[in-house]
Amino acid sequence: MADETGTDPFDHDVVVVGGGPAGCSAGVFTARNGLDTVIFDRGRSSIQRCAHLENYLGFPAGVDIETFYDLLHDHAAEAGCAVVPDLVESVEHGDEGFVVRPQSGEAVTARRVIAATRYDAGEYLRGLDSEGRSPSGSRTKSGDDEDAMFETHEYDGETQQHFDAEYADADGSTPVDGLYVASPYEPTSPQAIMAAGHGARVGVAVVEAARRERGYPEGLASYYDWVRPESERTGEWSDRDRWREFFEERFPDDHDLSPERAEEIREREIDRRFDMYISDDEAERRRKEGQRRLLDHVDDDLVLEAAREIEAERETDD
Repeated sequence: MADETGTDPFDHDVVVVGGGPAGCSAGVFTARNGLDTVIFDRGRSSIQRCAHLENYLGFPAGVDIETFYDLLHDHAAEAGCAVVPDLVESVEHGDEGFVVRPQSGEAVTARRVIAATRYDAGEYLRGLDSEGRSPSGSRTKSGDDEDAMFETHEYDGETQQHFDAEYADADGSTPVDGLYVASPYEPTSPQAIMAAGHGARVGVAVVEAARRERGYPEGLASYYDWVRPESERTGEWSDRDRWREFFEERFPDDHDLSPERAEEIREREIDRRFDMYISDDEAERRRKEGQRRLLDHVDDDLVLEAAREIEAERETDD
């Protein structure tokens, strides 16, 4: 997102730390909205401790973790994310936004950061928030050696600190402007499907924050991402002028946008809505392409075995 000089002061709009279900799900939503997104993943997702994933909807016989992980990264890359196999050691404040320092590669700057990993209990975020918590749970200013992101506990006589899983709000936003947490998040179970769902919620929150930053008023900042059949765009909703009326009603009376900027936002949103509708032929093309892409992740021997079984059944039918 360029500034008033026409240049972008950041390497990326969004850096996601963690390439498991939460991180990749968030990245799919941000990248599909056009935000330059990079996912750092060293392959330490907690899901890799599983022997076989059996309760993720859409895999009736379960799915092995290697295939599932490959599918996550393939989807993120298809959406436009860059997936970097590196471990993030720290996230720091920059002149603007954040500086993300990986273990091996060069540091990068980001407008926003999504923390989406359980490893190291969020240690890479230390120092971003210098506020502490009072015993009642309210925020109080503390010394530099404390951090509101972390809770102190006593275990067997030893004092330990852990990332506060209640630090982020339900949409992932935090008191640190531009920092979002998809994991760990206390109300969300570590089950993979719930982590992916929460990651999507955080991704949408980031998209909506970016839209507000671009000048979208509150009535237009909300975002959803889905595809509908063209046959449903009928009647008045096939008329562009009707959509203009629809969006005009959502501009607050007290907005401070210039008429030109308001028109630009309105027309862009109409284009986006129209692009959500696809023809039957395009839906069929996408169906076939989706299944072909799935085949990329199926063992070749199993594909050949299935092909032989299909051929044998056809010969029997003949």
